Amino acid sequence: MKQDESRRKFLKKTLAISAAAAFPSMMVKSVSGSVLPISKLASANERVNVACCGIGNRGGQIIMDIYNTGLANIVALCDVDMGAKHTQNVLGKFPKVPRFQDFRKMFDKMGSQIDAVLVGVPDHSHFPITMLAMSLGKNVYVEKPMARTFNEVELMMKGAEKYKVATQMGNQGHSDANYFQFKAWTEAGIIKDVTAITAHMNGARRWHGWDTGITNFPSGMPIPETLAWDTWLSAAKYHDYDKDYINGQWRCWYDFGMGALGDWGAHIMDTAHQFLDLGLPYEVDPVKIEGHNKFFFPQASTLAFKFPKRGKMPKCVITWYDGVNNVPSVPEGYGVSELDPNIPAASNGKIQPAKLNPGKIIYGKDLTFKGGSHGSTLSIIPAEKAKEMESKLPAVPASPSNHFKNFLLACKGQEKCRSSFDIAGPLSQVFNLGVLAQQLNMKIKFDRKTKTITNSKLANDMLVGTAPRKEWEEFYKL
Repeated sequence: MKQDESRRKFLKKTLAISAAAAFPSMMVKSVSGSVLPISKLASANERVNVACCGIGNRGGQIIMDIYNTGLANIVALCDVDMGAKHTQNVLGKFPKVPRFQDFRKMFDKMGSQIDAVLVGVPDHSHFPITMLAMSLGKNVYVEKPMARTFNEVELMMKGAEKYKVATQMGNQGHSDANYFQFKAWTEAGIIKDVTAITAHMNGARRWHGWDTGITNFPSGMPIPETLAWDTWLSAAKYHDYDKDYINGQWRCWYDFGMGALGDWGAHIMDTAHQFLDLGLPYEVDPVKIEGHNKFFFPQASTLAFKFPKRGKMPKCVITWYDGVNNVPSVPEGYGVSELDPNIPAASNGKIQPAKLNPGKIIYGKDLTFKGGSHGSTLSIIPAEKAKEMESKLPAVPASPSNHFKNFLLACKGQEKCRSSFDIAGPLSQVFNLGVLAQQLNMKIKFDRKTKTITNSKLANDMLVGTAPRKEWEEFYKL
């Protein structure tokens, strides 16, 4: 009871601080002792003090990528299971850094010493950590997709605008060659009049081969002694612990993850979405759903995302393919499907080559482009056409900073985040709508102006999702 009362008081205090953060007169001290605004910036010669939420698996990779820039101090480590095998590498790297199992306690104890927060936790937990961090004036780097529900992403975008902090979604290719090439080619008119894009991820997923005829969630297992299960659940509805919910398995379940689309969509569609000004679709059509059930993601999906005409740009349809054998057709002269060697390894091993490696095909009026995922650049196909266009292609500038350095420099006021929430938010909401089409196995008709689903009250209600558990409601008011 005392712990519950303490948390309630903390959140009330947080709400008060959040309201004050809108006024520039509010000041705090950084760990170096200098007085800075609540939405604070590290100075040019000062490292950014970073707190890390999620220190194993992908979270651990992010921590090392941030640390290796030389621009960050790791000042706090937070994970719901400090005794897990996958957390030990980071704990060993930073043995003297304070450790927490609950991000709320971390902020309560160390808030004044933190400039920025890394959020490398399951999709369903992105929202509360991010909202609390932003409300306290902390810059935030959050893994893709931004959040599990459409409404959570909407609130995160509004929060970033309200609290004026640096925000970055972790689709790291957005700071690599693909980003700068797509931008340069679009501005030069090389990529234009795009009417169709094929996006595909046909690698084996964790849930492939599971029994799609199940009628209940797993019955539950004993909770590991080192795991704070209630905190792991976050605002999600209660589930008994099961090993198939943790360590990446959360991505399989609608209640916790965003499936193959949420995992890979941002690495494949991101630059097209930004530089073709796609915004939100007016319709998402589940062309194919193989192995549908209401608990976890299909064995294969084909989704058609339909975008309206935008200024001088024509209507465009992105067709998404996932599933081992659900491979899209490719145009003549496509050539070899290559796997980007810089893709980070998954927590259950390295990315395995598929029948068609992750990527996209972009169909313009006059040209067709082939691309991979992450930072992979586009090529014009067929080869004969590429040769003809060679002299007409603009110079592509080199990236001044990778995705992690870009975020830290933004925390210092020296660059602008390339995948800030205003850019990454609508992209994430595209995936939120796609997941609803998968989960309900129905066409989604969407009003882009009112941001509502017009053909199903159930689907429209699911934009918000189930009510958060008791004592997690306050995060939706920050």
